[in-house]
Parts: sequence; C-alpha cells; structure tokens
Amino acid sequence: MEPNKVQIKVDDSVVGGAYANVMQVSHSKEEFIMDFVSLYPPLGKLVARVITSPGHMKRIVKALEENLARYEKEVGKIEIAEEPKSDFGFDTK
Repeated sequence: MEPNKVQIKVDDSVVGGAYANVMQVSHSKEEFIMDFVSLYPPLGKLVARVITSPGHMKRIVKALEENLARYEKEVGKIEIAEEPKSDFGFDTK
C-alpha cells in the first residue's frame, strides 16, 4: 500500500447510508455531538450519531462550506428549507 493511503472497510449495514431530515448539534469542551434524525410525525428515529473533536469539527464545517459552494456553482443556488416542526421530545434547534 502507498504511504498515507488507508483502506476503509464499510459494513453492509452502513454502505447504503441513512436518510435524515433533522440534525441536532450539541457540544462539551472536548467534543461535538451531531445527531441525525429521520422525522416523520408522529414518529422520529435517530439514524446516526457522530461524535468528534472541536478541531475536526472545524475541518468538517470547512469541507461542507467548500462542497456547498461548488454544488451551487455547478447546479444553482439552494433555497433554505423551512425547519421541521417537532412536538415529539426532540428539539430541532
């Protein structure tokens, strides 16, 4: 294997991805926690939880901003969708 190359194994249960239409972010001094939820009232399901360091969170935000700008340059401006309303014990903000 070439230097700096890492093989990543993807389990079959993960390879298809998970749809989320709500995300909640919380943090402590040491980490950020991102909860991704599929919300279809009256039910919601936590489909993924990602926990990362503040330094890596900064890199995630930068990568998202760069990819969003590239997408809008190629495809067109994305309009911000209205936030889902939730009265089911999950704060969407």
